Amino acid sequence: MRDIRFVLHEVLHDEAHYRDLGRADIGQELIDSVLEQCARFTEEVIAPTNEPGDRVGVRREADGSVVTPPGFAAAYQRYVEDGWAALCGPAEYGGQGLPESFGVPAAEMMAAANMAWKLYSGLSDSAVLLLRQHAAGDLRRQYLPQLVSGEWLASMCLTEAHAGTDLGLMRTRAEPDGAGSYRITGTKIFITGGESDFAPNIVHLVLAKLPDAPAGSRGISLFLVPKFLPAADGSPGERNAVGCTGVEHKLGIHGSATCVMNFDGARGWLVGGPHEGLRCMFTMMNHARLWVGVQGLAQSEAALQVATAYARERRQGRTTSGNDQGGADPIIGHPDVRRMLLTQKALIEGSRVLVYLAGLQLDKSIHHPDPAERERASGLLSVLTPIVKAFVTDRSLECTSHAVQIHGGHGYVRETGVEQYFRDARITAIYEGANGVQAMDLLGRKVLGSGGVLARQLGGLIGSFCEHHARYDELVGFVPRLAGLLKEWSEATEAIAGRAARDPDEVGAAAMDYLMLTGYLCLAWCWAKVAAVSVAALHNGAAEADFYRAKLTTARFFYARLLPRAEAHLDALAAGAATLMELPADQFAS
Repeated sequence: MRDIRFVLHEVLHDEAHYRDLGRADIGQELIDSVLEQCARFTEEVIAPTNEPGDRVGVRREADGSVVTPPGFAAAYQRYVEDGWAALCGPAEYGGQGLPESFGVPAAEMMAAANMAWKLYSGLSDSAVLLLRQHAAGDLRRQYLPQLVSGEWLASMCLTEAHAGTDLGLMRTRAEPDGAGSYRITGTKIFITGGESDFAPNIVHLVLAKLPDAPAGSRGISLFLVPKFLPAADGSPGERNAVGCTGVEHKLGIHGSATCVMNFDGARGWLVGGPHEGLRCMFTMMNHARLWVGVQGLAQSEAALQVATAYARERRQGRTTSGNDQGGADPIIGHPDVRRMLLTQKALIEGSRVLVYLAGLQLDKSIHHPDPAERERASGLLSVLTPIVKAFVTDRSLECTSHAVQIHGGHGYVRETGVEQYFRDARITAIYEGANGVQAMDLLGRKVLGSGGVLARQLGGLIGSFCEHHARYDELVGFVPRLAGLLKEWSEATEAIAGRAARDPDEVGAAAMDYLMLTGYLCLAWCWAKVAAVSVAALHNGAAEADFYRAKLTTARFFYARLLPRAEAHLDALAAGAATLMELPADQFAS
């Protein structure tokens, strides 16, 4: 909670942000009160379900229903009753009307307590945003109140067995039924929360093709397909022709039902215009990608807390700062253990600033009264989204792996529980668009596709920070280094654009290194911001001097030990596509 308050209030100035949105009613006292209540709810209600959820998992019954692990459904009912589901829901549909960024720290805490549990409600927030922006008025009135309250849940149905990322290959069909609706037929896989015992109804948002659809992704339409057709009074009525035919047995997130969903002429309603499904669905997907970044951050944080406690208690060997009484010292005194702990701490705390910053841009892109500011925020958010999704989740694999390593052999067995964070985090780099796809999105669509406009927008913000803080002697270890990396990043962007104009393989060959380079640049920016705030706080005689000194120490560690990784990505970028493409395909197998 202390770090969350620091990021929100001191680094990102959330009160001023909400005032800019016309929400002067949202002040620090309200923010802290809500987040403290969320912390208690998370600890008391959600966290106790994590271990049994992983151990027991979900079970599909013969009738297609899904039974979630012990305590899951009851915790969800408390979540709804206590108003957490409606926290950021639009007031006109019964929500509390708080901006979307309010949900970011709340979601981080909940996902840290039990990621699998939080997945059931996570897509409902994304569905609300999609329907609010793209659905017809009657669909909004009929479905949004129940989704906003959490009474009903939502799922996102995109993937088919033969068509993963390449959605243009999908075979699911939608036939007009002459009654203003459509009959949806097809099978979707990897559907998070496609079936559960949490809620009486689930609203499936399904991509399918109309009979006259153009080939490829241009022919995709979006449909709302409820599990139960609403009765006249709005309650769940007749069962629709959609059901769960299987659940996946997975490496992690055992408590989350990952379903195979069959649509057998199920009744659905068009959302948006014909053949506009992918454009509409991107509203939901991009929102969900931000929450996947939050999930990666949450697993890293949970794993670090466990690893830190273990390192303070576990005694092995002697350290230079150890006791004089003989015997072993706590392993937190060993340099290599400190390397792993500090790596986690630096990546987590820097990523928290980046993720929360993206949440503020989401607010601005929707709610800012100035259209020009909404457009600027939307552009920045479009660049930050693949970075948050891919860079933060890739680093979560590193952080949770370090937490296991710190435990030694005890980390590899289930008894300590730390290995669950590693397993649960692994999916974050895969779903909602694998991280390689995010890298292509950043470089190909956002940077090169905008003619460099969006890259210059991000670079301009970082450059302005460097110019403003260049004269501060206390930041000499940060700002010049950040400015130098920004210059290298800008030059690398231009070089890739030049090579890509001659060889299209250059984009794919450079994409992942470019995303990682951009991620380290953004984290260096975030840590420089943290350092500036901490220096000012110490100059002003802050009461919590140790907290701010620790921030500066961690910032120096990031710049000295982790930021040099950016140079390796620069070198890899310069290698070009030939190093990847010249080996014949038949030479990969011996």
